[in-house]
Parts: sequence; structure tokens; C-alpha cells
Amino acid sequence: MNNTLLYVITVLIWGSTWIAINYQLGEVAAEVSIVYRFGLAALCMFAYCRFKKLPLKFSAKQHLQLSAFGLTLFGFNYYLLYNAQAHINSALTSIAFSTLMMINILNARVWFKTRISSRVYYGGALGLMGIVTLFWPQISNVHFGDSTLLGLGLCLIGVVFASTGNMISIKNQHDNMPVLPATAWGMMYGSLFMFVVALVQGQTFNFSYTFEYISSLLYLSIFGSVIAFGCYLTLLARIGAHKASYATIMFPAVAVVISSFFEGFIWDSYTFIGLSLMLAGNLVVLAKPGMLKRFNSTSLKQVSCSDAK
Repeated sequence: MNNTLLYVITVLIWGSTWIAINYQLGEVAAEVSIVYRFGLAALCMFAYCRFKKLPLKFSAKQHLQLSAFGLTLFGFNYYLLYNAQAHINSALTSIAFSTLMMINILNARVWFKTRISSRVYYGGALGLMGIVTLFWPQISNVHFGDSTLLGLGLCLIGVVFASTGNMISIKNQHDNMPVLPATAWGMMYGSLFMFVVALVQGQTFNFSYTFEYISSLLYLSIFGSVIAFGCYLTLLARIGAHKASYATIMFPAVAVVISSFFEGFIWDSYTFIGLSLMLAGNLVVLAKPGMLKRFNSTSLKQVSCSDAK
């Protein structure tokens, strides 16, 4: 797949997973549902790798790296974000998680000496402004007490773990570990970690046999994990973590559109302005420099022609 298609698939799938996550909450503990999600995703990915005859054997040193990959991206990250949701609303969670792009920029500089162009910073700033504007009605009613600060803290720490997992994934590919087999092992290690966490917490490994729970679990495992992570982690190595992670800023845009159809979400001026800023930031970050130069030169010519007239 080309990079554009990988990016679009990632944004559309992860932007829609919030509906499925809603059906996961309730009868089954969140930690247990995460075990089921990534355990099933790992099995599916192992089966696919076996079918495609992709290499699944790694050295002991590589397995240590893969376990760190799994614990950061599929373990600590999700555990902290789920716990953060108990203290803050989804709007604050979206804003806090969207900082992944900025943290990835810093980490890419530290880990790989990646030089970041100024337009990536400008685009990221536009995207963050768009998310804040989009959720401003919910944010303006938030009281920043101890519980809210705790939730934001947990969420930001979770984002740091997620960014670390992103960097390890890039290193995996630099070390010639194929994406899908490495991700399969990472998901398995993440699932095992969450299994231990659930045991320590005394959670019951029950299961909900309702259509909503099973269908949402399948969607999160196959689409939200196997396909979306496969696309996203491939993008990390191809276009860089700073560009690929702009997808996290676009998720709320997809969620708002879906909510308009399924939940009757009513658009207002904040919605239009917020989405416009997010799309503008997306264009600035992902467009090729030559395209922006041509756009600017064309705009200048049009202005010059209009002045001449």
C-alpha cells in the first residue's frame, strides 16, 4: 500500500474505535477486555504470518526488545489511558493523547537525530488548536481539581509510553525485524502484561456473550489492532513518527462525523472551526514541500493578476 492509503486507513479505523470501546465497558473489567483484545489480535496476526510464511523466530536479545515494545505500546499505554478515563472526560483525554505528535518529535530527535522541519511544528500547533476548539464547550466546564490533574497526569504518562513504543517499533524495523511478526509478538507480550495486572487487581476473567460485546471485541482486535497498528507502524518507518502521529490529531474529527450519524451530534461554530484547523494542520504536515511552494506561487500569481486587472 502507498503511504496515503495507509494513513487514511489508520485515521478512519482508529477514529471509529471509540464506538466499539463503549460496548466493551460495563460487565467485563477494562483490563480484562484489553487482555482479550490484544490476545485475540496476536493470535490473528500469528496465524496470518504463518499463512504468509513470514519469519516468527527471533533471538533472545530481540525478544527483550519486543517485550519492551509490547509493554510500552500495548500494555502500560492502554492501562494508564483507561485509568485516566475514570478521572477526566473524553474531551480532555483526546487533547492529552494528541500530544503524542509533539512527544514523538522530541523522541525522534533524541533516538534517531531526526531533523524536523518548521512546517511540522506549525501543522501540529494548528491541529492541537483545532482539537481544543472542537472540544471547547466541554473543556470550559471542567474544574481542574486534584482528580482532573491526576487523570491528565496518567494520560500524559500513557502517551510517553506510547511514544516510547513508537520509537522501539522504528528501531525494530531499522534492525530488519519485519513489521507484522514483530507486532504479533509485541501484542502477545502486552496481553500477558495486562493479564498479570488483572490478576494482581483481583479481576474476574468473565465474558459477555452479547452481540454488542462480541462484535465490538472482534472489531477492536482485527480492525483496531491488527489492521490499524499494521498500517500505523509501517508508516512510522516510512514517513517518520512526527508525521505518522498526526493521525492521532485526526481521530476526533472522524469520531465527530460518526457521532453525527449515530448519536445525533449537532454541529456548531466550534465544530466547524476546530475541524478546519485540524484539516489545515494535516495539509501542512503531510503535504510535500514542493506542493506547498507551488500552491504559494500560484496564489501570488493570482493576486498579482487580480491587482493588474
